[in-house]
Amino acid sequence: MTKLIETKDLCRSFGSDETLVVALDHVSVTIEEGEFTAIIGPSGSGKTTLLHLIGGLDEPSSGSVTLSGINIAKMPGRQVSDFRRDHIGFIFQAYNLIPVLSAEENIEYVMLLQGVSARERRRRVKEMLKITGLEGLGKRRPAQLSGGQQQRVAVARAMASSPDTILADEPTANLDSKTGISLLEVMRDLNQTRGMTFVFSTHDEKIMERATRLIHLHDGAIDKDERK
Repeated sequence: MTKLIETKDLCRSFGSDETLVVALDHVSVTIEEGEFTAIIGPSGSGKTTLLHLIGGLDEPSSGSVTLSGINIAKMPGRQVSDFRRDHIGFIFQAYNLIPVLSAEENIEYVMLLQGVSARERRRRVKEMLKITGLEGLGKRRPAQLSGGQQQRVAVARAMASSPDTILADEPTANLDSKTGISLLEVMRDLNQTRGMTFVFSTHDEKIMERATRLIHLHDGAIDKDERK
């Protein structure tokens, strides 16, 4: 398998002196292409911090983060932003959809930034709406969709740009159990049929049950790393 994500001695701390908080403490981990990985642990263990560092949303205090062979920890801000746009899909707990845009337009947005042709954008949007069970809802704005439907739009948006990996931060936290399971089945199917790489930070037992790898964090360090 191809090594997709690698962190080496990754550290992240906040504050200084008496207020110093070590969020991550020398975390080294490798994630391969096609994995369905969950980063788990109690609140404050560093799950979201690790996910944000992998995605270039935050800068490490020390150590390296390599995605697709490129060390993003040393990239200047604009370059990191462009790299995220082209290589990483994000799914957030709060959906982060643009309220004035329709579902179709939200899915299309990153592709517009990438310069994808109008014809290819339309093709991918149609495909993503079908895959995520949103056919017939493409013209609706987020306020006209249920929470589960909004999160499906977020999943479709993350996939449409053809990223190397999809990072999901507590993607089922605001969903009821039935809706969460339905969404997870969509993502698991994409992982199995298309080889899409997913990395979750989560407390959700449903995600843990479906993940093929569990990375346990405790006090900012890897406590256990198990493949099923």
